[in-house]
Amino acid sequence: MKNKLLSIACFSIAFLATSIVNAKDGYEVWASDQSNSISDAAGVGVKGSYLWIWDSKDIEAQLSGYGDAKPIGCGKNNNGQSVNNAGPCDLLDIFPQDLMEFNAFGNPTGNRLSDLNGFGRLHGVIADPQNRYVTANIFAPSGGYVGIIDTRTKGAVALFRVTGTNDGGNVGTRSVHMSFWDASGSAIIIANLNGKVLERINIIRNESGKIKQALFNRSASLGVGKSMSVTVPATYFSGKNQQGNKLIGGIVGDYSEADFGDLTPNGYCKENGCLSGFDGTFGGRPNNVIICPITSKNNNLYITLGGGGLLIAKANTTPMMIVGEYGNEAVNGAGCGGVGVGTDMWINGGVSASNAGATQSTFSMYTIDDTEFSASANSENTPMPTEVFKDPTNTKTNGNVNGINLVNQTGQLPDVTTRRDAHGAVATTDGNYVHNVDRIQNVVEVFNATTFERTTYDLTSYDGQGSGIGPCAAKSVDDDEGLPINDPTPDLLDATPDGKYLMVALRGPRPVSVGHSAQGSCPGVGIIEVLNDGESGRLLGVLRSTNTVDNSMAPAPGGYPYSGREHSDVHGAIVVRK
Repeated sequence: MKNKLLSIACFSIAFLATSIVNAKDGYEVWASDQSNSISDAAGVGVKGSYLWIWDSKDIEAQLSGYGDAKPIGCGKNNNGQSVNNAGPCDLLDIFPQDLMEFNAFGNPTGNRLSDLNGFGRLHGVIADPQNRYVTANIFAPSGGYVGIIDTRTKGAVALFRVTGTNDGGNVGTRSVHMSFWDASGSAIIIANLNGKVLERINIIRNESGKIKQALFNRSASLGVGKSMSVTVPATYFSGKNQQGNKLIGGIVGDYSEADFGDLTPNGYCKENGCLSGFDGTFGGRPNNVIICPITSKNNNLYITLGGGGLLIAKANTTPMMIVGEYGNEAVNGAGCGGVGVGTDMWINGGVSASNAGATQSTFSMYTIDDTEFSASANSENTPMPTEVFKDPTNTKTNGNVNGINLVNQTGQLPDVTTRRDAHGAVATTDGNYVHNVDRIQNVVEVFNATTFERTTYDLTSYDGQGSGIGPCAAKSVDDDEGLPINDPTPDLLDATPDGKYLMVALRGPRPVSVGHSAQGSCPGVGIIEVLNDGESGRLLGVLRSTNTVDNSMAPAPGGYPYSGREHSDVHGAIVVRK
């Protein structure tokens, strides 16, 4: 299905849109490119990044045959008027490198942003419920930065560096994998992955919804590791953005009021092996690197974990409080895809991002009744999740005790691999179906939100059912004849407000993250046409991204040893309503 094609024929984004608007109101597609925006960087995804933004009018024009949509730039003034309309946007321009770092007392640390390491790898941007701002999640190892960008002006609003902890015995361990807004847009919940801390920024708005202040609340922190301590406090940055507007930001609260204890409210180890308690049942939680704190409309946070298991916390308590806990046999690990439909939260399970993931194969999907969590903590594994789907070929990893007790060494080459990797999930705008991608197999599994019936479509054929050649083939990288083409490799995705399309990130030939599952041939954003009232779909077009500035080397274990110049690697795509 993903094989190298001898001839090419061309035929003509986890998050639920909260309302359906007329297509004439328009939208923008924002895509996060993890590759470096400079050459000669010290590694992959460590300095800068590109943000790609396309307007819906240009997207429709491309689909109608009027040429490729052109990305717009971020050089806009305070009134949202374009100054420099050429895209993509360089992360190093959005957040100027002369921004000054400040501590909790409002005193400068003496560091400029340019002096600090790890300002790169734009892992994803997430829109607030009002579609006025996005969080910028900067995932370079040891960096730990999270920013806020205005969707109208495309200018930076705030920038923070999260808490460093002692996890793993290293001073200052931290990284921002992703962050999500709460249901009202009054808080940003941060997954400090390597620091094993859930953190919160309080957002204060005026009556029109404009953010007036963003305050990193240290008291709200929830540590989920064991024997934890803070080694490097959080900081914020001040100065002017590229439009000349001053960034906002500050730090409140105290770590002494946060929850860095070993135990859950039920008295079990948050993470297996703590000294002051016992491991939880159903496998407990072996490795609590935080992947995605997915928020529900009831302000519950579904904290997916690298080693499996699940913690559910309240977003609006200080500190954030655990109200639900699950072992990794109840909810398998490495999930990063979730969406609320009705009273249910849908959560998936995939393969580990660590090197161990190179021989794992996992595609699992669960639902949990979100109304079952209140202000007090539930007993363990209550309510039990509903297992909607688990591929029978899943390996015995990340808590899947009934899996195949063998490693899967088929790699990720098209037409060779038998591995699976569930990732991003999104609901159709009417809430009737949930679409969940498989990064390795280039398919989308669709679940009826009521009956749980499953259907499948592919992203490589013209019709999504195996007939004809899909548009990724014509948009594939062509500077290395050995690279398998028509290999979309889908990742995070989002729905357009009119319900016509799903916009899905497509990975590149030099994947910056999860190299063993993410090599693709047509980096950019895939336009999936939703078919059969949401039950199916097909890849209709590709918004192509490119980056030949970056010259770092990124291996793709189990894939093809690509030798060309293309480094673009889009990990996340969202839709921003105008």
